[in-house]
Amino acid sequence: MEVTALRCDNDAVPVDLNADLGESFGRWRLGDDEAMLTMITSANVACGFHAGDPAGLLRTCRSAVRRGVVIGAQVGYPDLVGFGRRFLDMAPEDLAPAVVYQIGALDALARTVGGRVAYVKPHGALYNALVDHEDQARAVVEAVASVDDRLPLLGLPGAAVLEIAERRGLRTITEYFIDRNYTPDGRLVDRRQPDAMITDAHLAAERAVRAARAGAADSLCLHGDSPDAVVMGRAVRAGLLEAGMDLAPFVGSLR
Repeated sequence: MEVTALRCDNDAVPVDLNADLGESFGRWRLGDDEAMLTMITSANVACGFHAGDPAGLLRTCRSAVRRGVVIGAQVGYPDLVGFGRRFLDMAPEDLAPAVVYQIGALDALARTVGGRVAYVKPHGALYNALVDHEDQARAVVEAVASVDDRLPLLGLPGAAVLEIAERRGLRTITEYFIDRNYTPDGRLVDRRQPDAMITDAHLAAERAVRAARAGAADSLCLHGDSPDAVVMGRAVRAGLLEAGMDLAPFVGSLR
């Protein structure tokens, strides 16, 4: 998705900056959640299916609450080995309860430290599948609605899951990836391709400002597991603030 139509009258619309966190497992550490939480406004926290263990997820939730960062459940396929980046042909009757399970587990952890799950974002291969796979999209939407129909659902602009969610009455949030390249039709470039990722922090900051000014999406995303995620996060946050934009989450904590 190329962002070209700049809009200079920002109208003080707050910009939400989110990142995928909570993806360490036991002694295996991935990313720097503490550092990322100083830069973002919303945290997509893993739920144990594609990454994360209970103690680590609790630490991330506690830090998010302490810093006033909104917690979202990043639900995925049950695929720890593949980090949730492999498509699984799950039947809707299996996928829906798996999503409910993940939201419930993370919400329970968040509640113990004074937080709540305030939105849902699919992860990895599930996120990409929900662009076109209507059966799985319906399953995810029904799962979210059955837990709490106030929970917003994040997705790629034009994705089937967002259209289905809107018809179901859920709030939908579109997302622009600062550190990912797009195909001409607005899809994410496959991670197996050499040009899939943006690694230049300065370029990422420029993309973030252009996307925010263009109103390209409701939320901007960084990947917390990227090698230079902290450097990139600092550059992006600084770039947005220098451009005169306010940073704020797109949703408040549920009570």
